[in-house]
This record gives sequence, C-alpha cells and structure tokens, in this order.
Amino acid sequence: MAGKAARLAGWGGHSVAAHETLGEDLRALTDGAVISRGLGRSYGDSSLPPADRPEAVNTTRADRLLGFDPATGRLRAEAGLSLLEMNRLLLPRGWFTPVTPGTQFVTLGGMVAADVHGKNQHVAGNIGHHVTRLEMRVADGRVLWCSPDENEDLFRATIGGMGLTGHILQVELTMVRIPSRWIWQVTERAVDIDAFEATLARAAREWPMTMGWIDCVSGGDALGRGVLIAGRWAEPHEAPAHPPRTLPRPRLPIDFPRWVLSPVTMRVFNELIYRKPWSAQAVVDPKSFFYPLDAIRDWNRMYGKPGFTQWQGLIPRAAGKGAARRILEVLSRRGAASFLTVIKDCDRDGVGVLSFPGKGITIALDIPMRDNTQAVIDELNETLIDLGGRIYLAKDSLTRPEHFRAMEGPRLDEFERIRRRWDPHRRLRSAQSERLGL
Repeated sequence: MAGKAARLAGWGGHSVAAHETLGEDLRALTDGAVISRGLGRSYGDSSLPPADRPEAVNTTRADRLLGFDPATGRLRAEAGLSLLEMNRLLLPRGWFTPVTPGTQFVTLGGMVAADVHGKNQHVAGNIGHHVTRLEMRVADGRVLWCSPDENEDLFRATIGGMGLTGHILQVELTMVRIPSRWIWQVTERAVDIDAFEATLARAAREWPMTMGWIDCVSGGDALGRGVLIAGRWAEPHEAPAHPPRTLPRPRLPIDFPRWVLSPVTMRVFNELIYRKPWSAQAVVDPKSFFYPLDAIRDWNRMYGKPGFTQWQGLIPRAAGKGAARRILEVLSRRGAASFLTVIKDCDRDGVGVLSFPGKGITIALDIPMRDNTQAVIDELNETLIDLGGRIYLAKDSLTRPEHFRAMEGPRLDEFERIRRRWDPHRRLRSAQSERLGL
C-alpha cells in the first residue's frame, strides 16, 4: 500500500488537493475510505473526494482477471481492471464487452458506478444490464455480494450510483461473442437537426450501433447538421485476414492557449468535419469506431488550463419533435460553441435507480470553461427540465442541486431511501455528492 499527496482531477480539469492511496488489496484499502476512483475519466467531480475528507482510494492496482468461462462468456474481475486490458486479453479471442463507453481508459468498477452506455444502447442497454453480481464493501465495513437476487436494492442503487452506496471490489458480468475483430461501418450526412433525428431513428432500426456528430456552431438552417455513423461487427468473410494494427498514440504536450478554441476556429473545425469525404461504407478498426479520441493521449489539454465541462442530457421521446433543436438553440443564443457534439439514440431504461439513459436521444456537448459557462449550463438544465429529461452524472461538474432534484424527482427519493438503509451516516461521499446535496 502506498499513499501520496496529489492534485486529483477529473478529465475536464476540475481538481482538488487530496491524498490518494493505492494498493493491490481493495478489501484493506477501502476499510473506512470515503470514495474510490479508477483512472479519473469522469469529466467532473464525481470521483473526487469531498473537501472535509480529502482522501481517495485508487483501484487501478487491483486489476486481476479472476475468472472467465468461454462456454458462457461469464467474466469475474477486480474493480480496477481497465477496459483497455480487457480488450487486449479478450478481443483476440473473439470476445468483447457487451457495452463500451467512448474510451478504453476506464476501470470495470467505474463502468458500473456510472452505468456506462455506448453506441448500441438502443439494443444492448447499459453495462448494468449485463452485470450479474457485485462484491462490495458497504459503509458499516461489511464485505458482501449483491445481485438481482441478493441485496437487490443495493445492487440497483450501486449501478449508476456514482460510488455513493459502497466500494465495488469485484464485478461479474457476461461478455459477448463477436464474429471478427473488425467493424462494418456506414456513414450518412444530415442537413440539420430535424433531418438528423429522423435519420438516427431510421438507422437505429437497421443497425445495432449508431451515433452521430452534429454541428451546433453553424446556426440558421444548418443548425444541427452532421454525420451519422452506424455499424455492426463484420462477418468473417467481410473482414481482412490480418488483425487491426496497433498504432502509436501521440501525446498532446502542452495546454493550448484559449484562442485556439475560439468560436472562429470551432466554426472552421465543424465545417471541415462536415465536408470531410466520408466513406459511405468501410471495414474499420474497432478502436477507431469506438474510441477515436483515445488516439491522442491527453487530448483534454486542447481546452487549456481552465479545462472544460461536458454536458450530456437525455431528451425523452415524449418531449416530441423539435426538442433537440431547443437544446442547440440555447448554445446558439448564448454564443457557447461546443467543440465536439455527439448524439445517440437510446431505447432501454437502466436497471439502476439513477441510471442515465432511457427512451429518447442523448446530446453530449464539450464546452470550454469561460466566464459564462455556469449560466450556459443553467439554461441547458432549465430547458432539459422543461422537456422532462435528465443529465448524466459521470459528465457533470456544474449542475445546481435544485436542477438535479427537479430532473430526478421520485428516482432520487428512492435512491436516498436505499442509501439511508446502507449508509445512514453518509460515510460515503464525493465532491459531486456534496455539490448536489446528496
């Protein structure tokens, strides 16, 4: 076991001065600890400790694969095992995680705590749909297992519960068999956000994996134009005979100055992406399909020292036509350009009490930290509340407690009831939970 004083940070740049403890024995490390964290890829403050207990357990040395059954795809591993290592071990053997977020640099425990989703949410749901059991240390010090059949309320509150119900020690989940190590990908342009929504809905009926990049910088008739990307695992006869190559990953060496991501440069970037000669169909490496930003190490430094916040909201289908346009119009009116805006289709409610996705679409915005960023987030959240939607806690760093409670309503009431049962003294906390009044 080793401890060190450090400045712990979320991926967006939000940071706290805290003491981080690392080691291979999570049972020992988590005894009395206030929060666990993995590779620090949550964008805001969800994996950072509260100000009055500036200490966190880092799980990344507890990364053993404890068992895998090739007959069923059942995997059991310590919470610190990274998705990168899972892919390295199992992808060549024809197995893949049932759900993947947009980066490989996350731990299995972090994936469960955030109940991550991906391009196949409308088909496969979230990672929580595939988790069969969790070993946890709860607030009173006990180590126990929970599942849909054992300590069921703890299981549901932990999936998507952002580490507030206990320390995840081990995860058991079911992997999926894949026909090849390649992706069959198709792309299609859409001229504005209304056309994009229609294109995305059609693609979701035809393809197991869909997402899109949209332009929220260009206004008027071009607002929300973009490129839809859809795909499926390539069949053996469609795939190249050789495996995908491992390419070098250059590192962004410096924090960019603020002018690099000015509205002018973002407008140029969005224009280039839209005009790029996209291949209508191609067989591509799964890394480029699932994890395009992983190709550059420390890509978050492009936002400079102030960092950035990501806002990701679920817009329910019940909100009706034009709801997504209302979100983008907030950005346009505020002059708050998003360097990278991603849209996905969702169709499954999560098994977790506070799981993020549901039936609708999600829009994720990367917004540089500026003087008006808090006001932008406030208006986005107020618009989302009016639409009946909610935010993704794994990305959030600026939402106000009253906005969060207005979004979550009865779901938050249920989460707090379960949390009081397992942690009546609120021993497990984070900087995010303190900010949101949880």
